[in-house]
Amino acid sequence: MEQKLKIAVPTRDSVVDDHFGHCSYYTIYGVENGKVVSKESYPSPQGCGCKSGVAPILAGMGVKVMLAGNMGQGAKNVLESNNIEVFRGCSGDTDALVESYLAGNVKDSGEGCHSHECH
Repeated sequence: MEQKLKIAVPTRDSVVDDHFGHCSYYTIYGVENGKVVSKESYPSPQGCGCKSGVAPILAGMGVKVMLAGNMGQGAKNVLESNNIEVFRGCSGDTDALVESYLAGNVKDSGEGCHSHECH
């Protein structure tokens, strides 16, 4: 059976943005049977990540995984309530990150931002 997955990465200049709520755009990867088959950009709404309304939009696009840098607990809660699994503490080139995730090498850091000014 074919397995399909969509992964979102908060992005700035082709690398993981340090802060989910301040990213330039989201890179959305389509994955089938463990391989990236598509890549698109979705513009980030302005404002705080937890209040921007982006979580239900991404969920509606089929996103099931968020690979992020730093993120506050509010944003994490909103994403998870929309059935998007969150992995914090990610960094570097987004393509390499997604390949690392697909290889089973990405774990959630367990750490989030403690304020809206986390960088």
